[in-house]
Amino acid sequence: WGDAGFTPNAGADESSAPERLGSVIASGIGGVITLLDQYDVLKEKGVRRVSPHTVPMLMPNGPAANVGLEVNAQAGVHTPVSACASGAEAIGYAVEMIRTGRADVVVAGGTEAAIHPLPIAAFANMMAMSKSNDEPEKASRPYDTGRDGFVLGEGAGVVILESAEHAAARGAKVYCEVLGQGLSADAHHIAQPEPTGRGIAAAMQNLLDSSDLKPSEVVHLNAHATSTPQGDLAEIKALRKVLGDDLDHVAISATKSMTGHLLGGAGGIETVATVLALHHRIAPPTINIDELDEAIDADIVRGEPRVLPEGPIAAINNSFGFGGHNVVLAFRSV
Repeated sequence: WGDAGFTPNAGADESSAPERLGSVIASGIGGVITLLDQYDVLKEKGVRRVSPHTVPMLMPNGPAANVGLEVNAQAGVHTPVSACASGAEAIGYAVEMIRTGRADVVVAGGTEAAIHPLPIAAFANMMAMSKSNDEPEKASRPYDTGRDGFVLGEGAGVVILESAEHAAARGAKVYCEVLGQGLSADAHHIAQPEPTGRGIAAAMQNLLDSSDLKPSEVVHLNAHATSTPQGDLAEIKALRKVLGDDLDHVAISATKSMTGHLLGGAGGIETVATVLALHHRIAPPTINIDELDEAIDADIVRGEPRVLPEGPIAAINNSFGFGGHNVVLAFRSV
């Protein structure tokens, strides 16, 4: 594993043997809009008008299965479902498929499309979603003193993971090396974050213990940072606990301030952002911070992108989900 490495790259080519190709695409909720729309059809138009495509369109493994069919992936098609950590867990699972020798190439990431009145009402009534409706473009404001919850987004983020040997053999464009993942569970509450960041810290320590990553290498972190009062702070507490003084040289970006929260798609799109930040050596900004919460003891990239250092550098992507799921991914420049 140490000398093999795993590399997101420009894409799988037709020379990849189907039995060595996998697909791991996650969704936290699945086709909730399909389910709700078809229930309306059932009530209003009757049984015969319900679409025969309803089940394939609502099942959470639908995206992984469709990608697997598209690329002829026969090494395995999988769908981790761990709420807002699903996309990151999918990428971690893909790393393990390659690490254990089951695949050479895996298409991995997360996707979600849940903007519908019912999910929005449900999240709002949980007090998880922002109610700053007067200026919706400013409602997602991680680390700001006025943050009051997340803004729901839609989309997908997918990377191609590949063993270093396979990538070199086909002349693939390599963006970075995947160092590994760290996993843990809060065992605290079905929806609320553990306030001290204990579980997040455990996932980060698991990453450090199971890889050759050193805290001094980390110069960038794409934070989970959903713009909730408790969650944003718990993550920073965990970072300080594990990284100590090394946190002072980590440029932290909260890209949900610009994309909204993609739920199961978050880990996918934020992994793409982390990989490209390393590749271009530019940390994306966190927008909408008018007044930084003084309890946020870290270096937040505010307002404008920031150039990252030259030389070998590493970056981390954090994803956490309802149920207490914690996933931490690490990458190194090439």
